[in-house]
Amino acid sequence: MVSNENLQQELIKDLLIESAEGLDRYDRELLSLEEGQGGPETMNNIFRVIHTLKGTAGCLGLHGIERTAHAGEDLLSMLRSGKLQPSPSMISALLSLSDALRSMLRELEAHGNEGSNDYSALMQLLGDLQSANPDTAAPSVPASAAPAFGLFEDEIGQEGPAATPPADPKDAAYGLFGDDAQDTVPNAPDPVPAPTTLATAAGPAPSSVPSDSSGKGSAADNAIRVDIAQLDKVMNLVGELVLARNQIVANTTQFDQAALMTASQRLNIITTELQESVMKTRMQPIGNIWAKFPRVVRDVSKDLNKRVRLILEGQSTELDRTIIEAIKDPLTHIIRNSIDHGIEHPDARRQAGKAEEGLLSLRAYHEGGQVNIEIMDDGGGINVERVKSKAVAQGLLTPENAARLSEREALNLIFLPGLSTAEKITNVSGRGVGMDVVRTNIEKIGGSIDIQSQTGQGTTIKIKIPLTLAIIPALIVTSGGERFAIPQVSLLELVRLEGQQARSGIEQLYESPVYRLRGQLLPLTFLNREFKLHERTRQAEADPADEVLNIIVLQADGRPFGLVVDEINDTEEIVVKPLSKQLKGLACFAGATIMGDGRVALILDVVGLAQHSNVVDENRSRRQTEDKHKTADDAGLRQTLLLFTVGNNQRMAIPLARAARLEEFPASRIERSGSGEVIQYRGQILPLIRVAQYVVCGDAGCDATEVVKVVVCAEAGTNYGLVVNEIHDIVDEAVAVKRTSAGRGILGSAVIQSRVTDLLDVSGIIRASDPTQSRSAA
Repeated sequence: MVSNENLQQELIKDLLIESAEGLDRYDRELLSLEEGQGGPETMNNIFRVIHTLKGTAGCLGLHGIERTAHAGEDLLSMLRSGKLQPSPSMISALLSLSDALRSMLRELEAHGNEGSNDYSALMQLLGDLQSANPDTAAPSVPASAAPAFGLFEDEIGQEGPAATPPADPKDAAYGLFGDDAQDTVPNAPDPVPAPTTLATAAGPAPSSVPSDSSGKGSAADNAIRVDIAQLDKVMNLVGELVLARNQIVANTTQFDQAALMTASQRLNIITTELQESVMKTRMQPIGNIWAKFPRVVRDVSKDLNKRVRLILEGQSTELDRTIIEAIKDPLTHIIRNSIDHGIEHPDARRQAGKAEEGLLSLRAYHEGGQVNIEIMDDGGGINVERVKSKAVAQGLLTPENAARLSEREALNLIFLPGLSTAEKITNVSGRGVGMDVVRTNIEKIGGSIDIQSQTGQGTTIKIKIPLTLAIIPALIVTSGGERFAIPQVSLLELVRLEGQQARSGIEQLYESPVYRLRGQLLPLTFLNREFKLHERTRQAEADPADEVLNIIVLQADGRPFGLVVDEINDTEEIVVKPLSKQLKGLACFAGATIMGDGRVALILDVVGLAQHSNVVDENRSRRQTEDKHKTADDAGLRQTLLLFTVGNNQRMAIPLARAARLEEFPASRIERSGSGEVIQYRGQILPLIRVAQYVVCGDAGCDATEVVKVVVCAEAGTNYGLVVNEIHDIVDEAVAVKRTSAGRGILGSAVIQSRVTDLLDVSGIIRASDPTQSRSAA
């Protein structure tokens, strides 16, 4: 039997979770009301949140929360009935109410009581507003009544409580938020704003990135909603998994090899499907954290007397819940910096010929198995010379080194610890701590951050992060007798040199090894040397032709480098295990995984490894190649392309990023399923698409071959095999499309390597071959 105390705790936990959702929705609806875009239903939604919270708190004996909510409910009741009209002062007071309720709920969760803060002044203000002229601004909330809670608790709370900024009637004309920001986020659980882990305006705070979902957090942080259909699918798969296990156990005792093989294959398929289904339960739309940013923008812009309109795009883009929690604070910090340092005051914008209202845009989208997030503002941009002079003045850089920096290197100075370009210390910025921690936190989860800026036009910050940290595709390599895993998200391509090419392909430039890859010098690092592993015994003396050099081309901080290893094994999906606290300081490793044979393999941190081996510096070789390709870059967009032929020797190309793998299969392995061809591939059924049948090129020309060449591509989470005649080369060229209407399945034509080449529409032919993709696209 459940005790009354346990029942009370369960009810309080439910209250915390539901209140987190409700108060976030309350803030969004209030901001919509402030913009004049809310109707009667908006007012009903706002009232319902506070009314429900008051009633539930009263039933649980939480009378402090009940009284505070009741004060706001009376004002909301008058607004809902039309007796009062919303004013900026009312909106500010009602937002202070949600901050106060959040604070009390956090105290309840942390200490079992509602805290000792006195909210009588806030309650008095809410009461006074019931009789106030709606066109007259009411007095601001005293500091003791409305401390700064929520997202800014760490940033200004340490310097003493601060009230919500006094409202001003002119704020009604600000138009802070665009149409795209209004209530477009799905009704999913939004976590209670946790104290930021970034070093913020109030001083440095501990930095942490959750390594797994088991870390301690609020009830709302640890709660997640899953569609019941998804849970049903997981349960069905678990049932099939039990049956497969029983078959294996039975056949192990009887040792029926054929039956055991069949059961093992079935187990492999079920495990893959179960993994995908469980991963989907962890996926949440990024809109869950973006829903908080309109409030952030409103409060910061009012504090700085600026006018900012926020646009949100791609709120439905899904990420693992752990990733979402890890990027919440870095994104909040970047947004605050964009408003403070980027967007100018209205007077300055007017003098520069700009609209007085600044624009801040957040965009998220999937690309190449990653999530891209872009934060753009139309402010004054970054003054590169000023950044360099500040770095020199603060002793972070010598004048000689500053003079030699490229523009990209100078922009990256803002990520140096201790650098601040603010003229004075404020509640928002100026302490020289923050952007370095932003980059550190992004890189800890396997992501990267890049910044582009144009003086007078604005700044764009681009973040690339993995979809999940729990299970990732990785390349398994061996070096010095040890196995390592390299996250596939950092992999560009593999290069194998044999015989004479292996012995002469490596050159020395300023005492650093490099390899000429398609005309560009690629800096190299040898894994054996970096980790002081035993060098592989070479057989060159016995047979020089057997000498082999394996180069893995990786990307760190937006720049490629080559990692030389002894052997390249295969790609696998690995389960990421965090390193123990004694090993977390090792910059070259991102975690560990347990291989199929039970042995542990360390996961390489590509950025950390590149920094450890000093191959990501803007070296001379890179600058030498930039001039060579500048003319080509001006003529068209530089791309890395995979070249192949189909049909009657028709030359085609696709972006290399679209190709997951290149394979060769015996034609005898091809089977029929329905109306199409398939092949068993890595425990899955891979649909095959003969490209020649979907482009205008005459005879297929590859039906009679004994070996089929296949380019494995992914579309909406499903793999497809594109059957081609021959795979020829990978090129890095500036592509200028010369012809755009080239026929079915072709995006256009371009001259590549002095030959006319058609650009294949990969998504188009996949949709043409698989009607389910056409429906999803629709």
